[in-house]
Amino acid sequence: MKRFFPLLFVLLPIACSESRPVKNCDTFIEAPDPVPVDKAEWERVPGNLNVSFGSIDQRYAKSTVPVVEKTDSWKGSAWRGERISAQAVLWSSKDIKQIECEFSPFTSSEGVLDASIAQARFVRYVLTDVFDPEPCGPKRNNDDYPSSLSADMLDSLSCFNLDAKTTRPVWLTFNIPADAKPGVYTSTLHIYARDQKKHQLNINIEVLPQTLPEPKDWQFHLDMWQHPSAVARVNNVKPWSEDHWALLVAPMKMLADAGQKVITANINKDPWHHQCYDQYEDMITWTKQADGSWTYDYSIFDRWVELMMRLGVKKAINCYSMIPWNNELHYYDAVSAKYVDVNPKPGSKEFVALWSPFLKDFRKHLGEKGWLNITNIAMDERSPKDMKAMLDLLKKVAPEFGIAFADNHKSYKEYPFLKDLCVAFEDAFDAADLAYRKQNGLTSTYYVCCAHKFPNVFTFSEPADATYMAWHAVGAGLDGFLRWAYNSWTKNPEIDSRFRTWPGGDTYSIYPGPRSSIRFERLREGIQDAEKIRILHNKFMISSNGDAPAKLAKLNEEVAKFADNTIPTAPSKDIVNSAKKVLEELSK
Repeated sequence: MKRFFPLLFVLLPIACSESRPVKNCDTFIEAPDPVPVDKAEWERVPGNLNVSFGSIDQRYAKSTVPVVEKTDSWKGSAWRGERISAQAVLWSSKDIKQIECEFSPFTSSEGVLDASIAQARFVRYVLTDVFDPEPCGPKRNNDDYPSSLSADMLDSLSCFNLDAKTTRPVWLTFNIPADAKPGVYTSTLHIYARDQKKHQLNINIEVLPQTLPEPKDWQFHLDMWQHPSAVARVNNVKPWSEDHWALLVAPMKMLADAGQKVITANINKDPWHHQCYDQYEDMITWTKQADGSWTYDYSIFDRWVELMMRLGVKKAINCYSMIPWNNELHYYDAVSAKYVDVNPKPGSKEFVALWSPFLKDFRKHLGEKGWLNITNIAMDERSPKDMKAMLDLLKKVAPEFGIAFADNHKSYKEYPFLKDLCVAFEDAFDAADLAYRKQNGLTSTYYVCCAHKFPNVFTFSEPADATYMAWHAVGAGLDGFLRWAYNSWTKNPEIDSRFRTWPGGDTYSIYPGPRSSIRFERLREGIQDAEKIRILHNKFMISSNGDAPAKLAKLNEEVAKFADNTIPTAPSKDIVNSAKKVLEELSK
């Protein structure tokens, strides 16, 4: 017996810790945490790996022991074709090596869904700051504001090392197949770590009988401005090289899969005058020939549009801008073999002389490509005077073009015919104007930017704020939502989300890689909710079931809670979760 107990002592740890092949889990180092570690708090935490489900409404701080009610079970529900999320939380007072996640198949009495429908991504931390009454502009200096680490980036690493006295969330994503049979499916998330016992988290998903269409068929009008040049810079490749084109596919597919409807294109020099870290590289080359005539090379523009269309973004091409932020344009002069910068004032003879031949040629080219009816000449936040000069020229030279305008001057009443009109969150459409636009099939959306504390997708924003944004669009009777920056990355976007004079995260919603973010996943969640609302609304409107009117009234009542364009008194997560519960009940 004396020889048996030592043998048992050796075997027990092996039985509790299923050995895995040793891997190198090194990755880039995150920024140091400006928040000091509470060593006394961590000393009370056991040295082994601690695991629990958390909440997707919470950003868990890196250097703080997470406040969670430890649980190894999670329940959710989803439509067929829907993506849903959960969040696990890992923490330890000691170093933990080689954490890995593995799902079992999802089983039910109705059948089996492959484990590949689930994905576990380690949440990474980036530097952020805070909102301020002077939210953006020359008076704001990010160094003057308190900084912290925000849990935001979702990194698709196969394994991860957990440093002592730190927390590491894990974002769980479940993509329910459109052909899944309704029913309750169960799975287990196995979490392994070197020299640690295996942890098991139990997952229960009720697949509801309703079905979401594919993202390309969603009707919510999502307009997030793309920045192709930023993809070239972070990958250290030449703009518009073959390597660049190949690298554009993955991040733009991620956007298309969120229901993006608009292709962002520039028609001359960087429309926003180096507002971003990366300038916008030309998509159309203007050349002035020796005889004074003009030629235009559309090859990059065409390839960009065709790439986005292949990914499913086909509703609109918004071309920026006849009125760039500094009114500066450029063209290639064939005589001097140099680029020439010009600054034509909108409405001037120079402005008319430069833009007239281009508009006519561009119109002809788009007609040949079959794109004219979906192309808009776009601008944002330009003065009413400059806008009028541009519209007057378009009406005279090329009236076939649609107009897209993001308006912060409350001047939309002067132009009820604008095909795609977006107003700031606080500037609600008048009911009569919105009704007119709906009757005429015109797109009406709202936007938020660095000036809006709520709702927004800063790296310090509450995660539920992103979901709230889509619900607000529906509640306000709008077609969708615009955000100026999808991937206008900072110098080191994986490390620091702050940029010049704008709040952290203002310039981008995803990370290089491409890697998604908590903000982007929650925004996509809200867009799915908007589609579910639309589908249920239409269903209840035509249903002959006796309870349909009551269900329709209940749905409308819940959606109406999001109509107000002011900051609510209750936390966004409470408002969103209450509404989502009603939506779930009505989906059964």
